[in-house]
This record gives sequence, C-alpha cells and structure tokens, in this order.
Amino acid sequence: MKSGTTLFLKIAVIFIGIPVLALCIFWLPLLAGYLHYLVLIGVYATAAVFFFALYESLKLLSYIDKNKAFSELSVNALKYIKYCAITISILYVVITPFLYPIAEVDDAPGLVAFPLLIIFASCVIAVFAAVLQKLLEEAIDLKSENDLTV
Repeated sequence: MKSGTTLFLKIAVIFIGIPVLALCIFWLPLLAGYLHYLVLIGVYATAAVFFFALYESLKLLSYIDKNKAFSELSVNALKYIKYCAITISILYVVITPFLYPIAEVDDAPGLVAFPLLIIFASCVIAVFAAVLQKLLEEAIDLKSENDLTV
C-alpha cells in the first residue's frame, strides 16, 4: 500500500480528533453548571477513551506503513479499538438516564436521542473492528501455515 494513502488516513484521524479536543477544552466547561457532574465526568471519560482509540488507529496505520499489517501488533491495535468502542457505548448507556431530566425541563428530545446515535455508531465500530480482528487473525494463521510448508 502506498504511504500516501495511509498519510491521508493519518491526517483524517488527526482532523477527527481536533474538533473533539476543542469541544472538551472550550465548550464542555461552559456547560459545567448546566449539566449534571456525572454526565460531565462521563463525557470527559468518553473523550479519553476516544483519544486512545485514535492513537491505536494511528499505530495501526503506522504498522501498515512498515509492512507489518499482518502481525500480532495489528491484531492488538484492532482489539483495543474494539474495546474502546464498547467502552464508549457503555459510558453513554450510563450517561443517558441522567440527561432525561434535563431534556424534559428544556423540552429537548434531541438531548436524549443524540447519545443513542453515539451508542449505535460505537456498536457498529466495535463489530467492524471485531470482524477485522478475526479476519486478520485467520490471515496470520494461514500465513504461518504457508511459511511452515515452504
């Protein structure tokens, strides 16, 4: 794979993280008085897990650059990405009931619907990472069998 493609993906991963970091630094502190503190802690915990998943994505792309795509390192990176997606889903399942009273007072049903979207997207990412992890493990097993026969 050409490094230009992985460079583009690395830049995309960085550009995904920048708005989330900006929201955590500038927007969430403004909402501290408005949101329940457990919700605020949950959102910051989610951001930390999200950034760890982005870091693992960058590591996975660097393994691809170094022709180590079919290695245990890549499998581990996908495993951590899967765990991060599951953790984000769990955190938002826990956070959502605390948002309901705020949404009811402000008559804002979107405040409860937005976490459901994040839960769904995280579940899709977790399933996709699990499928890729399984396929990669099978490809590594096939490669090692072929190396033994030669």
